[in-house]
Amino acid sequence: MSGLETLLIKARGAARRGDAEAAREIYHEVLERHPANRRARSALAALDRPRGTPAQLRFDALVEAYRSGRMDDAAREGAMLAREFPGVHGVHNLLGAALLALGENAGAEKAFRQALRCDPGAAASANNLAIALRRQHRDDEAEAIYRELIASAPLYAEARYNLANLLEQTAREGEAAQFYGEAIALDPDYVDAYYNLANLHARTGRSADALACFEWAVNLAPDHGDAHNNMGGELLRRGEAQPALAAFERALACPGTPGSPLEGQALVNKGKALVLLGDHAGAANAFRAALTRDPTDGSARLQALFEEAHMCDWHARAEYALTQGPEVAAVQPFASLPFRDDPAHQFERSKACAQVLFAHCPAAPALPSPPPARDGRIRLGYFSADFHDHATMYLMSGLFRCHDRARFEVRLYSYGPVRETDARRIELLRHVDAFTEIGAMADEEVCSLAHANGLDIALDLKGYTRGTRTRLFGQRLAPVQVGYMGYPGTLGHPCMDYFIADAVSLPPALEPFFCENIVRLPHCYQANDDARTIIPDSKGRAAHGLPEEGFVFASFNHSYKISPREWDIWMRLLGAVEGSVLWLLRSNPWAEANLAREAQARGIDPARLVFAPTLPQAEHLGRLALADLFLDTFAVNAHTTASDALWAGLPVLTLAGQQFAARVAASLVSSAGIPELVVESEGDYEALALSLVHHPQALAALRARLHAERHTCPLFDTQTYTADFETALETMHRRRVEGLPPTGFDVT
Repeated sequence: MSGLETLLIKARGAARRGDAEAAREIYHEVLERHPANRRARSALAALDRPRGTPAQLRFDALVEAYRSGRMDDAAREGAMLAREFPGVHGVHNLLGAALLALGENAGAEKAFRQALRCDPGAAASANNLAIALRRQHRDDEAEAIYRELIASAPLYAEARYNLANLLEQTAREGEAAQFYGEAIALDPDYVDAYYNLANLHARTGRSADALACFEWAVNLAPDHGDAHNNMGGELLRRGEAQPALAAFERALACPGTPGSPLEGQALVNKGKALVLLGDHAGAANAFRAALTRDPTDGSARLQALFEEAHMCDWHARAEYALTQGPEVAAVQPFASLPFRDDPAHQFERSKACAQVLFAHCPAAPALPSPPPARDGRIRLGYFSADFHDHATMYLMSGLFRCHDRARFEVRLYSYGPVRETDARRIELLRHVDAFTEIGAMADEEVCSLAHANGLDIALDLKGYTRGTRTRLFGQRLAPVQVGYMGYPGTLGHPCMDYFIADAVSLPPALEPFFCENIVRLPHCYQANDDARTIIPDSKGRAAHGLPEEGFVFASFNHSYKISPREWDIWMRLLGAVEGSVLWLLRSNPWAEANLAREAQARGIDPARLVFAPTLPQAEHLGRLALADLFLDTFAVNAHTTASDALWAGLPVLTLAGQQFAARVAASLVSSAGIPELVVESEGDYEALALSLVHHPQALAALRARLHAERHTCPLFDTQTYTADFETALETMHRRRVEGLPPTGFDVT
């Protein structure tokens, strides 16, 4: 006979003898060892019934009301029975459970306390009492009860699970993970513990552990739609778009998903996976499907609009006004930039996003205080996913090459793809002190590593762009933290001390729309590499589909930056300049088809649009010389693409807008030595473009100036730029060492 059967027989014997307390104690022992044992639970419930046939019937009615979800009836009947039977545990326990379900937490607390007076060993009542206290925001009292319960009923897994949940909500993730793990060890079928632990691992950057826990959860509960959905979210963060898409499809196929909030979430996530797979149309359809389910979902609407912008599908752009609201905070504010040139608006978007992104970070994390380096150098840590053949590195390679390693220790922390054979990365490694892959590391591990490395300054090169782990900065990687290069706007959170800018891209009037202290470099804030190779084009215009004699307007910006504002002007220019063409970057087939249609609608033959395929960087720079004038976009300027054009000797015409993203090209063009190509209105933009067409000598003079001053203008003087940037870093560091708070300043 098993030990379980022996205990049950002893308990039944005690009950028959009328020794209810002894029987109850044995049944509690059984449930500690076997929490799911139905016989023990049923027998314990029977012990808790009030005696006497009418009372028993009323108690059975109370049980039935509770089980069928009639909580008002259960609470009413329970309150009457509680007055009649103040010493019966089961009555007070059920009354408390009904009141808890109704949200009457103070009443539930009172009922559970009375239930525990009747049966001090009732673990479930103690557990529920702690829940009632938590709902009254009395977390310290609840935590004490959970810990006492764990000590007195060490096999009761639910107490560990609920304590873990409390610890997680109070930003004690490490201890929370420990107790989730202990709950699983006690009950290997505890689906919710696997699910919550998976979410905790995902949020703290333990990707592999998160996926393992999600796998356990869905194996135990194949219809757990939330687990499938969140597993897909973690796969998506890892860049594994196809497996992520399969997980979202499984979530949508779960029986409980249709018509539930999860359906909208899974549809939005499906859209995100399709974005990574390059299926802009499929992504937009998924976002629109989520919007059909919930027309108030501003997040789904914004993401649909952003994908439609990539396809140059402008039919619904007016809907942007409907994307307001706190739920849109889950969407990175980058998606808002092309729709509205308004720094105050973008500031609010960033702050809303920060509330979500940094929600689980300490409100005031301890400020690291590393001792001075033994060699006297300032220790820099650059964090990015883009340390490879990427636009950011096209610009920053020269900075890393020129960094004064006698004064600065330069460390790179990469959480992007591991690309050991990438030529640009191989070259980069020659110019830094350390390169660490942190993609598989949890947030707290990265933070501990940064502290162990004694970083004086941590620089974020991503901000709110795809693949970011900017949330790391919410835990304080270094005593000084700097937003730089990656995102053209504020983070909207006080964890970032400084933002690197210049007087043109961020004049004083824009400072109120940044949380960061503004540091202005003397010329352009953007790094550039004066050693970028240009392979001159040897094929000629015709090989690229361009006319040999006609004027070539070019705009190699991403398709999402093009709006009807620019397009109207560009089409009027084509209409006014006989034989001219517009040379655009080939991005996706939907954009090409839509732009052809938009040209036709404005009376321009679509054949006058020429789409350029992607080429290796050096070859792309060489072909840019075939164009006559680069036409910039408005709300989000050309950034790297403008630098490309100017380095290749192609003049860039830009309109200085309001928000930082709309003023970057003005800074670039001014620093390149041709400030006359920066205009203040759309009318001036169109007029100057036409003037340059009709005055080829003026345009030729601009090109000659660009060519002559390419190695001496501030924009491409990498050595001087690096020295100015290092002066900024030294000033930040000196203020910290002197105990002074961060403040804005200009480097002169």
